[in-house]
Parts: sequence; structure tokens; C-alpha cells
Amino acid sequence: MKRFALTLAALALSANAFALSLSDFSQQDSTSAMKDALTQGAQIAVQQLGKPGGFTQNPEVRIELPGKLGKASALLKQFGMGAQVEQLETSMNQAAEAAVPKAQALLIDAVKRMTVQDAKGILAGGDNAATQYLDHSSRDQLRAQLMPIIKQATDKVGLAQQYNALASKASAFGAMDAKSANVESYVTDQALNGLFTVIADQERALRENPAAAATSIAKKVFSTL
Repeated sequence: MKRFALTLAALALSANAFALSLSDFSQQDSTSAMKDALTQGAQIAVQQLGKPGGFTQNPEVRIELPGKLGKASALLKQFGMGAQVEQLETSMNQAAEAAVPKAQALLIDAVKRMTVQDAKGILAGGDNAATQYLDHSSRDQLRAQLMPIIKQATDKVGLAQQYNALASKASAFGAMDAKSANVESYVTDQALNGLFTVIADQERALRENPAAAATSIAKKVFSTL
């Protein structure tokens, strides 16, 4: 029994000796791990959202009518305009699905520009710190890239006209301000919000389960967080 206890103690000491902390990695390794993880999260998010049903069938990111118009949708359905509301929302989500694949190259480029100082701040941050970095460093460029694609998709199905017609009817019920938002701008912003929501989900999952990381260095570094 005494020998067994000594064996357990030796194993515990051995495990502690081989346990790694973040300080055991070079800044270059830590930065590489963060870049690998963000690249993985961005690619998965684009794959999930940039396909038919990517937004439409995902309650977490599905794009609904904005503001007071959204709140008025239930009332509009009561007045026999449910099909029009559903068609409009489906068109908005399909426009986002068509645009999101074009985001991947810009997201990867933003990841490549990450500095050692950026990576240090991310590693010391919260469970979505990497996603916040990516959002702040790429949103403006992504918006400029996706807006024309979304406008093309919305023009093709007459989405702006549908939106304005519905907004007009909602306004007649007193459920919405007469001034309506630009539909292409709204869909673009919601598409980006959805994209970064899914990237954040991927980041949290990786922090909770480092074994899911695509590269060995990311597995090792994230296991210390």
C-alpha cells in the first residue's frame, strides 16, 4: 500500500513537471496559434453561413425585419400580409448567404496582419477576444466588399421595393416611423453581425476544447488558457 501511494505521488509530480503554461511558449508560437485558431474559426463560419439556409435556417443569426417594422410584422400577419413578410425576410437572408463567401479572403488577410502585441492582448482577454480583434480590424473593409454583392442580390429580387412597400403599410398602421432604413445597409450589417457571432461561437468552443484546434501549436497554446 505504501509503495502504491509513492507511485501515485511520483506520477503527480511527473504530471506537474510536464504541464505547460502560456509562459512556456515563445511570442511567435503564441501568435501563430492565435492566427491558426482565428483562421479556422473564420473558415468554418463562412462555410456554415455562405450556403443556402446558412442564415435562413439558423435562429441565432437569421435576419429579421428591423426595428419597429420587425415589431409590426406580427400585426401585418394578422392583416393577411404574412406571406409578404416571410418572403421579404427570406430574400434578406438569401442576400446575406450569397455575400458571405466573399468575406473569407479579407478575414484571412486581417488574421495575417495580427502582431505579437495583438496576440498577447487576445490571449489575456475574454472568451471572444480574438473575434473582437477580427471585428475591429476588418469590419469596414468587409462592409465595403459585401455591400455591392448584397445590393446586386436585393436588386435582382426587387427587395428594396418590397421592403419600402411593407414599410409604407406598417407606417399606415402607426407601427413604424415614416423614415425607413436603407435595406442594403441593414442586410449588410446584419450579415456581418451573424458572421462574427459564429466566429465567436467557434472561438469559445476552441477555448473549451483545445483538442478541436486544427494545428498542433494551437492545441498546445489553447490548452493553457
